[in-house]
Amino acid sequence: MKKIIFLFISLLVGICGANAQELNAKVSVRAERLQGVDPKIFETLQASLIQMLNTNKWTEDAYKPFEKIEVNFLLNLTARTNNVYKGTLTIQASRPVFNTSYQSTIVNFMDKDVAFKYEQGQVVIFDQQRITGSDPMASNLTALFGYYVNLILGLHYDSFSQGGGTEYFKKAQNIVINAPDEGEIAGWKSNDGNNKNRFWLIDQFLNPRYANFRPYFYVYHRYGMDMMAEKPEEAVNAIMDGLTNIETINKENPGSILLQFFFNAKSAEYINLLKSVPEAKRKQFVAKLAVMDIPNAARYNDVR
Repeated sequence: MKKIIFLFISLLVGICGANAQELNAKVSVRAERLQGVDPKIFETLQASLIQMLNTNKWTEDAYKPFEKIEVNFLLNLTARTNNVYKGTLTIQASRPVFNTSYQSTIVNFMDKDVAFKYEQGQVVIFDQQRITGSDPMASNLTALFGYYVNLILGLHYDSFSQGGGTEYFKKAQNIVINAPDEGEIAGWKSNDGNNKNRFWLIDQFLNPRYANFRPYFYVYHRYGMDMMAEKPEEAVNAIMDGLTNIETINKENPGSILLQFFFNAKSAEYINLLKSVPEAKRKQFVAKLAVMDIPNAARYNDVR
């Protein structure tokens, strides 16, 4: 009888554990430009990444199936030398909006500094305590995904609780500090090419110079998007009036990767929101957004 009870409890724990993971992650590995490589390698890599992302426990919290964070990764491989691959990684993530079926984008970003070693049958496991592992080039693959998962978690928690994502931003920064370092690996150091890499992105999330950003990110979602169904006018005002905080950051830190990262995710949402702002006030918000988000300036001006 005791054995039956034990087996039942074990099964129950297993079921709960299966529902405890935080992500509903999809991964697509594309390698159309690579010739003479067995496609099964990329199928195996894709399956291994999906398994790692969706079975690893990234937080101490238990997530119900409908609470999981929607994440999409596109790994586009464009070059190969022996078993070392280069390419780009596009990351998209969203969070649900209260009382709607709408998902608000929190990440829409392409990392162009992707290089890693992968062989058929290679184990793909992320270990926060052993980021570099025994082979830096192979470990760079999981370090990249671990970094962006923690960044997504930081933003997700920040959007529901002011400052709630600090733990995960620090984990992402720890990955940067202990990142693999070998040959063609790039993007982890302050002097890697430019000031728009992984090092500077997480630095700016935690740097006091950008302290106004995270409180605004919280207001944008909790008092803006989450209130849109019940109090749309107040919700839009909370988002638009809060732009002053972002404007200050932009004046003091023009061209920062943090704001580019933010507007990559939010520009389409801002354009839709502008349409609901009275014309008399709309022009001032269009002008602010066009200055801060230059790549999308024409689109903002179209709704002026």
